Amino acid sequence: MGKRNKGWGSPGEKLSVGTNVNSFIKYRDQLMELGMVMFDWDFSSIEKNLRTNINPAYIERTEYFKGATIFFKDDVLGYLCLPVILGGPFSEDDKPKRRTAYSKSGYRKELNEDNSVIIYNSYLKKPSCYTVDFYARQLSDLEESIMVNCKAQKTPVAILCPENERLTMKNLYLQYDGNMPFIFGQNDLNLGQIKAISTGAPFVADKLYQIKMQLWNEALTHLGISNVSYQKKERLVSDEVIRNMGGTIASRYSRLDMRRQAVEEINDKFGLNISVDYRDDFRQTDDENMIGDDTSNNPNKPVAMVEDLRTR
Repeated sequence: MGKRNKGWGSPGEKLSVGTNVNSFIKYRDQLMELGMVMFDWDFSSIEKNLRTNINPAYIERTEYFKGATIFFKDDVLGYLCLPVILGGPFSEDDKPKRRTAYSKSGYRKELNEDNSVIIYNSYLKKPSCYTVDFYARQLSDLEESIMVNCKAQKTPVAILCPENERLTMKNLYLQYDGNMPFIFGQNDLNLGQIKAISTGAPFVADKLYQIKMQLWNEALTHLGISNVSYQKKERLVSDEVIRNMGGTIASRYSRLDMRRQAVEEINDKFGLNISVDYRDDFRQTDDENMIGDDTSNNPNKPVAMVEDLRTR
């Protein structure tokens, strides 16, 4: 019988796996929340007793994970916006005719084109969770690489020792890793058979961090969230900043336009006046006159960093 594989059984290996998982969850949750809060739904035009079952946060969570929700009016519960199961046949403009609204409570209702409106998450009709998970994995990998490289500056050594001394050396290393001022060993510790080899790990954490920030900004751009990066010495004017934000603005249109199209159809079909828009993720700020239409150094003339396009 072969030896039993204890690959992930040691405390150190479990800690490593746990750290990687926690790092992924951290970035996934951060991007998930940012993606979900970017839309501002206004249902105030609906009578309060008829909109009690409409939850904008629930709508965006469903769009994030499922890629679509369905808006309709229940005879008892009033207006609802729930997850939906879609099926053919399809209309001339590729809209599913079979629509089943459902919820975790067990509620189900069969709907059609005449009494419901589908709200898609994007032009691709796909959820956001898959792309966010992709970025979260990449960011997590970079984060762990940065930490490993920083750790290598503290412990750039490989320890060679006999197999029967392995546990002893692990315990000694834990003392060293814990920044203990003194390391204690037994009198019978055979230091003659122990060798330490410097690995000479180069410090690249700063470069990895720069790559991580670029990837983070790429993820924000995909979500349509402003992430203007600049250096003060470049003295960018507002037009240059806005041009650099082209990808961010374009990324907003896919998700925002699909919601606006659905809102327009909802208002026409149900005689409502609801609306949806992107939340203002920045307005304007002054940064020592370094960005703006005026590049002078006049301290008495504050200059706006950039004007939010959505306010025009």
